[in-house]
Amino acid sequence: MPEQTRDAGRLEEIARDLRVDIIRMLVEAKSGHPGGSLSEIDILTCLFFGGILHYKPDQPDWPDRDRFLLSKGHCTPGLYTTMARAGYFPAEELMTFRKLGSRLQGHPDRTALPGIEVSAGSLGQGLSVAVGMALAARMDGHAWRTFCMMGDGEQDAGQVWEAAMAAGDYGLGNLVGIVDCNQVQQTGLTKEIMTLEPIVDRYRSFGWHVIEFDGHDIPAILGAFDDALSVEDKPAAMIARTVKGKGVSWMELNYNWHGKAPSVEEGERAIAEILGGN
Repeated sequence: MPEQTRDAGRLEEIARDLRVDIIRMLVEAKSGHPGGSLSEIDILTCLFFGGILHYKPDQPDWPDRDRFLLSKGHCTPGLYTTMARAGYFPAEELMTFRKLGSRLQGHPDRTALPGIEVSAGSLGQGLSVAVGMALAARMDGHAWRTFCMMGDGEQDAGQVWEAAMAAGDYGLGNLVGIVDCNQVQQTGLTKEIMTLEPIVDRYRSFGWHVIEFDGHDIPAILGAFDDALSVEDKPAAMIARTVKGKGVSWMELNYNWHGKAPSVEEGERAIAEILGGN
């Protein structure tokens, strides 16, 4: 069973290590998406190692597992590093990321890698799948929950709001939506392309229980998950205020690092900054 802890300092250490793995993967692959992977990693750390998500890496198809869907499917470096640390596959396999024949493709492939619940790529579809899973669980009398992580740029897709409306209408208390509001999408700031605000009020108007929090503050993240899990009569929307490229100063809030891998030299600089905290 992977390590589970509520100690904020320990979870911060895990998140730091995972950030280093993300950079190493991208340098080796010479392609991939650093910005959104770095912004999501504190949340994924708390979800997988903070006693929130119920799962068994040695039994990836365990019927009673909670389901986690990465709707922003291009941010697999963050998910793969988390899964490797959790024990789904050997950490050495991370260096095969995006290579021919690898199970670790640029977007998650549920037919290739055990533990992946849904193949994702086209943004906006994940929440619809999550609604279907949550509704099926309730109809079949299962206690497991469905967690779906989305990006903020992804909220531009109309399908997200159709799914949000359905989830609220069905009162899916077993569904948790996580919005990684890292402020930047592929070609610029989200507020300059299509503003999401007031996103809290928008989800609330669709019948969701909404929690807004700092997505890089470990105690705040754990508290937000606890709040989400306490709700039984409506879906929970976790609005995480994050920074794209978090942990590497020259990547932070810079859309040029949405989908560009660092060079070897840049990777060394990034890792030194992550480990040094400067």
